[in-house]
Amino acid sequence: MEHTHRHRSDSATRSAIQATLHCLTGCAIGEILGMVLSAALGLGNALSIVVSVLLAFMFGYALTLQPVIRAGVAPRRAARLAIASDTVSIATMELVDNAFILVVPGAIAAGLSDALFWWSLLVSLAIAFVLTVPVNRWLIVRGRGHAVIHELHAH
Repeated sequence: MEHTHRHRSDSATRSAIQATLHCLTGCAIGEILGMVLSAALGLGNALSIVVSVLLAFMFGYALTLQPVIRAGVAPRRAARLAIASDTVSIATMELVDNAFILVVPGAIAAGLSDALFWWSLLVSLAIAFVLTVPVNRWLIVRGRGHAVIHELHAH
């Protein structure tokens, strides 16, 4: 009995790590692209955050949509599944990531050529990853989050 429980627990943890890595990829692409676009367009800090968060959600959802649609799910249903599976994970990651950037002195104002921009972004994403894994695990154990589309990813 204990072995079965441990196996399910290990499996849920592995799934949560995989889901969070997936989320991290979309968030990192969106964050970096958002910051680059914001810097190129001369946007202020608040608008830069909004653009980056919107792009993080867009890329996070897009990374989920691709394999779900490839698995034969209709695009409209695939979009609903992506939103259901990824929203809490992406929101958690973005909240943690942006909170860290706002707390580090000068990080929000750092330019793309500043080391502070890059190391604070990398550290913020690493912290967001560590704090989002348990959120995704909690969701997966309850049949929510990435558990909603887990079987579709396997095909």
